[in-house]
Amino acid sequence: MTYNDTLIRASYKQEVDHVPVWYMRQAGRYDPEYRKIKEKYSLLEICRQPELAAEITMMPVRKLGVDAAILYSDIMNPVASIGVDFDIVKNIGPVIDNPIRSKADVEKLRPIDVDKDLSHIMETIRILDRELEVPLITFAGAPFTIASYLIEGRPSKSYILTKTLMYSEPEVWNLLMNKLGDMVITYVRAHIQNGGKAFQLFDSWVGALAPKDFEKYVLPTITRIFTELSDLNVPKIYFPGVSSGELLPTLTQLQADVIGLDWRVSIAEGRKRTGGKFAMQGNLDPYILTAPMDIIKQYAKDIVDEGLEKQGYIFNLGHGLFPEASLDKLKELTEYIHEYSAAVLKNGK
Repeated sequence: MTYNDTLIRASYKQEVDHVPVWYMRQAGRYDPEYRKIKEKYSLLEICRQPELAAEITMMPVRKLGVDAAILYSDIMNPVASIGVDFDIVKNIGPVIDNPIRSKADVEKLRPIDVDKDLSHIMETIRILDRELEVPLITFAGAPFTIASYLIEGRPSKSYILTKTLMYSEPEVWNLLMNKLGDMVITYVRAHIQNGGKAFQLFDSWVGALAPKDFEKYVLPTITRIFTELSDLNVPKIYFPGVSSGELLPTLTQLQADVIGLDWRVSIAEGRKRTGGKFAMQGNLDPYILTAPMDIIKQYAKDIVDEGLEKQGYIFNLGHGLFPEASLDKLKELTEYIHEYSAAVLKNGK
């Protein structure tokens, strides 16, 4: 089988013969086979078994025909190495044993030690590098999103403790951002050294900030991350999460290749707001997958048509897959996007 590098070429705005497709959380609970595995093991237990984590990473590539694999892991995995104890609790999410609430708490965070604490994840990446015929996307959580869990102690809708620290103790906040930025840089560099072919920085919740606060409190660290990783010869994707459309004009100086969009901003508008610099990724509302297939295809067609107006487009959802999504619909959607986009490109739109 020939290696499928369509996602790499689309990320660099090169010619492709079809639009590449992958789905955030494509290795997840919508797949009955994965649910059976989760009856035996927790997410963290799976992550500590490289062969099993690699198999779960490859399942959607085989079943859906997508153009990239996304590493089976969790954005919280590296924080254990810097001294944060946590668990992923069913129906809640990350729960922190020792939340970060003071300067002393931040000062206790130690540098990440990938070789000592995260060698199982690197082994998973090496297995996938040997096995996959599509690019492996690895990922890390961005500093604001990780900080929100560390400070709140669990998922939050208001981010009140996070914003309290950010506004009231900017020196402590900046120290935390710098430490988390260092963690991300070291972690992602290790991913690529072990075989990752692209990476995505997930900033799932940063859309909770106003643009001026994002620019003041978060963007300097995001900029530093992409600048310090700019020597890596792989596509670099920044996904600023949901409700982040107003932040897009602030991203124009990032040394990233691709910006991921949620469904609230069209692909054309995303290109406009980011100055046409980046390839675009997105942005079907995941819950449109609950609709009949003809409706799903119409929404997807409209997005693909916008994506193909310029080179540099990757089809994805505007957020992660949900457990009730249909595997059969996802497979049909992937085939449809491949066939429809190939026909459009062949006809020279």
